[in-house]
Amino acid sequence: MSSSNIKKKYSLKISEIKKHNQFYFEKNTPKISDKEYDDLKKEILDLEKEYPFLISKDSPSNSVGFRPSKNFLKSRHRVPMLSLANAFDKEGLVNFEKKIFNFLNLDKNINLEYSVEPKIDGISASLTYKSGKLVKGLSRGNGFEGELITENLKTISDIPKILRSKSCPDDIDIRGEVFIENKDFKIIKEKFANPRNAASGSLRQKDPQQTKKIPLKFIAYTFGFIKNFKFSKQSDFLEFLKQWGFKTSQFNKVISGIDNLQKNHSEFEKKRHDLDYDVDGLVYKINNFKLQERLGFVANAPRWAIAHKFSSDSSFSEIMDIDVQVGRTGALTPVAKIKPVNIGGVVVSNATLHNEDEIIRKDIRIGDTVKVERAGDVIPHVLSVDLTKRSDNSKKYSFPEKCPSCGSKVVKEFNLTTKKYDAVKRCPSEGFKCEKIAIEKIKHFVSKEALNIEGLGKKVVENFWEIKLIKLPQDIFNLDYKKIESLDGWGKLSVSNLKYAIEESKKITLEKFIFSLGIRHIGQENAKLLSKHFKTVKKFIDIDTKFNFNTLLNIDGMGETQVNSLKRFFSDKKNILVVNKLYQNLNVSNQEILQTGKFQNKTFMITGKLDGISRAEAKSLIEKNAGRFVSNVSKKLNYLIVGENPTSKKVNRAKELNINIIDQKKWQELLN
Repeated sequence: MSSSNIKKKYSLKISEIKKHNQFYFEKNTPKISDKEYDDLKKEILDLEKEYPFLISKDSPSNSVGFRPSKNFLKSRHRVPMLSLANAFDKEGLVNFEKKIFNFLNLDKNINLEYSVEPKIDGISASLTYKSGKLVKGLSRGNGFEGELITENLKTISDIPKILRSKSCPDDIDIRGEVFIENKDFKIIKEKFANPRNAASGSLRQKDPQQTKKIPLKFIAYTFGFIKNFKFSKQSDFLEFLKQWGFKTSQFNKVISGIDNLQKNHSEFEKKRHDLDYDVDGLVYKINNFKLQERLGFVANAPRWAIAHKFSSDSSFSEIMDIDVQVGRTGALTPVAKIKPVNIGGVVVSNATLHNEDEIIRKDIRIGDTVKVERAGDVIPHVLSVDLTKRSDNSKKYSFPEKCPSCGSKVVKEFNLTTKKYDAVKRCPSEGFKCEKIAIEKIKHFVSKEALNIEGLGKKVVENFWEIKLIKLPQDIFNLDYKKIESLDGWGKLSVSNLKYAIEESKKITLEKFIFSLGIRHIGQENAKLLSKHFKTVKKFIDIDTKFNFNTLLNIDGMGETQVNSLKRFFSDKKNILVVNKLYQNLNVSNQEILQTGKFQNKTFMITGKLDGISRAEAKSLIEKNAGRFVSNVSKKLNYLIVGENPTSKKVNRAKELNINIIDQKKWQELLN
């Protein structure tokens, strides 16, 4: 059978199973028997096994049931539901705690107290109680906005409808994990891919009575918004949750010291498989709420918490080929195409080789039998080669000297900080000249952290690129929906959902707009800094060759690397065209300026060491009070805070410009 006929056969079966998923999960009116459905599902999975290039996003191996995108209204979380940073070993924990000590400027001999909780592999939910009554339930969604699934959540017996305790706040968002126990999942496993997907699919049923049929559980672990906060420790709050009628984990503990955390982690990992639900690690939170408040958040995670994942799984497989992929920033990443192997319950067919230096160091070759490791959410990677199984005619792998996409000569950049050449080879093309870079930039543009366009995943972007529906990001807003409707796997409903998602994505903040452009070295934190600096989208898009990029060096947190990257981006005419076209299609809200605060419209700079507080925390306090922190002494500076051993050059320059020079005590008086 030819490749096109195989694809056609597969697409027809995918369309068929999507139709039956809709009948079963959305309309609750199945048109075929369970056996007929199972046979169809098996045919699809068998085709994918024989022809790995097929796998669709709508495959039963990737999706659960039918996912209606407009069944539920959406609502913003009053406090964002952010993700957690991960640690996989003791070194990761040491670095996590080191950052806390540095930020808080703590004595290194202090033993921090952590609230330790199992990380249940389920679906996060937020429950709003007002005057003790459950009034709203939200899914996590993208962390800032979730789906209103109140009635579905009410079907879970672990979730109290009324909180009768007098100690409960008048207005609070309780957060926790919805999951299904393994013994219950066994009964319904033919309908769902795994327990987590069973929980997710059940919560998103249109009819709450269908959700009620699934024996879902709920464990509470924290709060979001809270009125009249009166708790001092996370461990105390967990005790109150039990008083209010919630279930909490029996394995919650309070532990001090990295060595003790590590010991508890090892002991818990040994018994994790004895539990009747899936746990993929432990969560550590600074137990003291005052310290949590001081630490605050980075772009998408709290500084005061981390997930300590369980150890990785590994297996052996054979490298069939090495494919060099070109990323959004031009980085060339070698990927081993291996014989599919099951690692920790997941079938793996690709493993990253990181870069040319790694291939040389491990002497990895096509045809080698290699040990492949998969740790938590980390991309599977090749650990080592089994040299005893290497063939006599094996040849060393030669890394390409030209970009596999556009043919440009690849380069290794010199790192000014390390004074060494980077390990990664790159395509030097800027903007959208290199096809693979352009595709990856579009994937980044529609990703969850950027425009978050549901239904426009990586495979869809690639397919739309091939048939010339999309070549630049702005093309997304002028799609030929009639043509899409005629494509395999698409229909009126899926096209309608895509159109709706694209329209919804047009409302975007300035910092997300900047991040969505995929400018190298400009991540979420830098995008936030730039949005605060420019304040309006018009000022940002008006950057041209006459713009003085050196002024951006005055933004605390922006260095030469980031500024030079911006300069290169805006020196490319096609990039400027893209930015202007996007401006015409999007509704970009300007940076919200904090209207209230002691330091409104004031700029600060610190020179020297402060007593009892780190520079990072001082900066955080200034920004919380509507002030701005800068890196250089200029006429725009209002206050220079002088600590121990200040830089005389900065002090002298401030005197020349008649800037207010104050000590730490005076600054704290202003703050208080």
